[in-house]
Amino acid sequence: MSDVVTHNEAAPRPQADLSAALGRRSVVLVGMMGAGKSSIGRRLAARLGIPFVDADTEIEKAAGMSISEIFSAHGEPYFRAGETRVIARLLEGGPQVLATGGGAFMNADTRASVRAKGISVWLRATLEVLNRRIKRRGDRPLLKNADPVETLRRLIDERYPVYAEADITVESRDVPHEAIVDEILEGLRGRIAPEGAAPEGPAP
Repeated sequence: MSDVVTHNEAAPRPQADLSAALGRRSVVLVGMMGAGKSSIGRRLAARLGIPFVDADTEIEKAAGMSISEIFSAHGEPYFRAGETRVIARLLEGGPQVLATGGGAFMNADTRASVRAKGISVWLRATLEVLNRRIKRRGDRPLLKNADPVETLRRLIDERYPVYAEADITVESRDVPHEAIVDEILEGLRGRIAPEGAAPEGPAP
């Protein structure tokens, strides 16, 4: 069960100790398209002093084509198989902040890899927030259909119970990105033992 963090609990602090406690683990951002994983992830990485990596960008580099082109040419199962391989490879290269695609955490092998080599953070957002953000862009292959809002609703129903397995949950909403970064940092601080060891058991 995720530790849910609110901004009221968060307070900016120096992050050197937190970066040291991570060791070689990655902070893995999960959540729906439009949740802000890339924009928030870049700011989080800067605060922690570690690299930011976008899994979708790395998939496109490996395939030599865009994600939309991969979906169109080969279909979603082909894309998901490649996504699983790329994320497993990326997790070997921590520490880093790793933003994953919306469907990545649905793969059981990927979840196991994240548990072994990272700390997962779910950026949870409401349907209304996601729809408002996504309709400004036209590069989402899963939403290229007659009723993208209903598709988004269905994806939320399917994915949110799995996203809830993440170590930390932070609400993605329309506030300054730094406020959300502060909440993630506070969640990490509560999750990582001072000596940098992984937590001994699930959060209460």
